[in-house]
Amino acid sequence: MSSATAAARKTGLDWPLMRGNISRADLDAVCAYLQQDDPILTAGKNVRAFEEEWSAWLGVKHSVFVNSGASANLVTMAALRELHGPGGEVIVPTLTWVSDIASVLHCGFTPVFVDIDPRTLGMDNGQVREKLTDKTRAVFLTHVLGYNGLSRELLDELTARRIPLIEDVCESHGATFEGRKLGSIGRASNFSFYYAHHLSTIEGGMVCTDDEDLYETVRMLRGHGMVRELASAGRRFDYADEHPDLNPDFIFAHPGFNVRSTELNAIIGRSQLPRLDANNLRRTENLNLFLKHLDPDLYRTDFTTEGSSNYAFTLILQEPDAALAERVQSTLRKNGVEFRRGTAGGGNQLRQPYLRKLYGDLYKQYPQVDHVHFYGWYIGNYPSLDRERILRLCELLNDLAAGRGI
Repeated sequence: MSSATAAARKTGLDWPLMRGNISRADLDAVCAYLQQDDPILTAGKNVRAFEEEWSAWLGVKHSVFVNSGASANLVTMAALRELHGPGGEVIVPTLTWVSDIASVLHCGFTPVFVDIDPRTLGMDNGQVREKLTDKTRAVFLTHVLGYNGLSRELLDELTARRIPLIEDVCESHGATFEGRKLGSIGRASNFSFYYAHHLSTIEGGMVCTDDEDLYETVRMLRGHGMVRELASAGRRFDYADEHPDLNPDFIFAHPGFNVRSTELNAIIGRSQLPRLDANNLRRTENLNLFLKHLDPDLYRTDFTTEGSSNYAFTLILQEPDAALAERVQSTLRKNGVEFRRGTAGGGNQLRQPYLRKLYGDLYKQYPQVDHVHFYGWYIGNYPSLDRERILRLCELLNDLAAGRGI
């Protein structure tokens, strides 16, 4: 037995969901900026630089930095409404964060739900294709916990039917499909920079797109709907010419929001971005080690990991087993391993009060996500995790068969 494993047995694994995601170097960059006389703290040059650097990393033309991933969801759906009119349906996952579905509801669209693919945790692409209609305004697809949720068949059908794909990549920074980073494929994509994610600005999010009209609309929606937020000087002049009775500094083109971020958040993001790829490689090594050493008779290990970029380990029982589920949770707590039951967003969103009051017992029609809701968890995955700790966790989990290790 190694010394690390022996220590883990004695003291527990001391395993939070995330550790060290904002480094001393990141904080030093903020401190150095604050040493200036009268530094600008509201959105300025660092916000714009972070947007440009993120766009270059992702492989898109435009990015808009906002104050959270939830705000990225909201302004993206609002931009879709402003550009194409209200009403219609948006196909959404049953396993996602609340803000994806809430943004659809807030913007007056009707959510249409699909079950998950157990190997990706993303939307079952076959079900998505079945539910496309003339009323479909977009497919809002979440790449769950670092796994790619797209197929070539779905992309080809959306292209043929001219239905926009919106990618939620909040949990999957750096994951790829067909050699392209997720978030560079759809008409728009959303990222979150919350503390537990691959890259953190404490709170923060990004909307990314190659579409000039959507980009400019999102920029305005981010800042109260104001025309002066437009990147294009020509567009600003056009609005001023069309509205000579208004002060050009205060023309509000859309009923917008205030979801801007700050220079300080952008400085942290710029400091972290250069090490993101290396950190993701280490996370991938960790995940592969974890899945390789889990007992496949107890836990699902056949996830579609090609191109994945996972900030969390996915732990899902092969079969419904309430007693085993309780042993898993008890073992994790006993050994200081933080976890979230239901994985992304707590499981089946249709079981949540905000949707049950609208759709009643519709949740019963989605058995795959319901299995994850009761028998699935995620556990933190970060670069500083050592091999021995991961192997010790697998050993503890594998010992739970038929009550072993209890």
